[in-house]
Amino acid sequence: KSSFIAYLAPLASFEALRAQLWQQHPKARHIVWAYRALNEPGQIVENSSDDGEPSSTAGSPILDAIKGRGITDAAVAVVRYFGGIKLGAGGLIRAYAHAAGLGLDAAPKVHMTRLTMLSVTIDYGLLAAVERYVRDAELQKGETSYTDVVTLPLFVPPDDIARHKAALADCTAGCAVYQEGGTKYVGIPC
Repeated sequence: KSSFIAYLAPLASFEALRAQLWQQHPKARHIVWAYRALNEPGQIVENSSDDGEPSSTAGSPILDAIKGRGITDAAVAVVRYFGGIKLGAGGLIRAYAHAAGLGLDAAPKVHMTRLTMLSVTIDYGLLAAVERYVRDAELQKGETSYTDVVTLPLFVPPDDIARHKAALADCTAGCAVYQEGGTKYVGIPC
């Protein structure tokens, strides 16, 4: 008779989701959560909360559902409305794991890919050729800067920088100027 409602979010918007859920569900008995993240040195960071449920009966099963699907940089929160019947430890574990699993299976997935910024500076006369290459190569592009020259920030996999520089050199007759910048992670649909 209890209701379990799963919500998923990218880890970056997790705190906002938690605050929103308490506003959206003020009569809920528990809002349990877990998250899993991959930090910059490549280490996994995990955390969970039972939010008043018996220890390890709520947050841990949600975390196990996330881990079992190999997902990182995501958070799952499960809202529980108490239905009047105590489920016991085993029942809670199964219910929270099941709700989290259904949510995770239904959610669209993205593969987080590390990309390096390759800033390409060209004259205006070369813009059409470079934009065509960017479109055909399906490169991620940042905010283009238009001054006395055009600067296009492109985001490419680190291993592909030399290949893209060579291709851009071909379509600009060697007139493009490059500068490599920082990295970022971008979600690519799976």
